[in-house]
This record gives sequence, structure tokens and C-alpha cells, in this order.
Amino acid sequence: MPDDLHHQLPLCLPRLWRFALRLTRDPHDAQDLVQRCCVRALERRAQWQPGTSMLSWLFAIEHSIWMNELRRPQRLRTESLESPESNGVEDLPDTLARDPLQHAHYRQVVASVESLPEAQRTVMLLVAVEGFSYREAAEVLGIPIGTVMSRLARARSTIGQQFGLGPQRQLAPKENQHGG
Repeated sequence: MPDDLHHQLPLCLPRLWRFALRLTRDPHDAQDLVQRCCVRALERRAQWQPGTSMLSWLFAIEHSIWMNELRRPQRLRTESLESPESNGVEDLPDTLARDPLQHAHYRQVVASVESLPEAQRTVMLLVAVEGFSYREAAEVLGIPIGTVMSRLARARSTIGQQFGLGPQRQLAPKENQHGG
């Protein structure tokens, strides 16, 4: 099924880029990460199993490359989720881009997610931003589904506390997240 990979890979690039940008917090690092992910996917195309989610497989490759980068001591990540030359408005729905109060709230939420520990932030990005199920996120990260659920619960609790939400009002999980 190499033809499937060559056909589907370009269609996955926007989501790979978005995930890479949120992982690296730097547009140049994100571009490098996506390029390395594509090269590795093409080199290892025989490892992709037809009938499974190509996007999940690509995210797993991208995450693996990123984790290897994090282990390099010379790599420090201090930049923002959004590029310095961007005000972040182009990625927002029109209602947020036009409403300064909603835009400010959005920026607070992004800052809260950015401040999470790496493991919680990655799970939050996969589930809440990319829309992966718990099972898909577990497959991408190579961890048990219970670990995904635990990290997501801690991330939601932390963000809820930052916004003054009590235990009853914390960010509610999506329905049907256990499916595949």
C-alpha cells in the first residue's frame, strides 16, 4: 500500500504541522519535526498496517521523534505556542478573532495548556485539540489507556484550578472517548 501513503501523507500535513507546532512551540522546530516525520514514514512505510489509522501512525512517529529531541540536553524549549510574527488570530474562529474579550480568554487557556507538564500537555493536545479518542492517544504515545485518562484528568484539574473552577465544575470530558 505505498500508493496509499504517497496519497494520504500530503493530506495529513496540516494536522502534523499543528501538532508539531504545539509540541515544539517554535515554527522552525515544527517544520523540521514534520519533515523528519515524513522522511521516517516513507522510510518505514512497510511498518504501516493497512486498515489502521495512518494519522495515528504518523502522530506516533512524530511524537517519538519529538521525545528523542527532548532527551537532548542542548534543546531548550522556551518559545510560545504561536510564532513571534503571529498574533494567533488566523487560527481562531471568526467569533474569537473579532471579540477581544473572547480572544483574551482563548490566550489564557492556551497559556494554561502550555504550562502543563510535557506528558499532560501532549495528552491534552491529542484528545482536546486533535480529537483523538483515549485509545488512539494511547496508541500514539505507546502508553496504557488508563495512563491517558489519568494524565488528562490531572491536566483538566490543573487548568480548572487555574480558572477557579471547583471539583464539580472542572472541564468535563468528552463523551465516548473510549472508542477506537
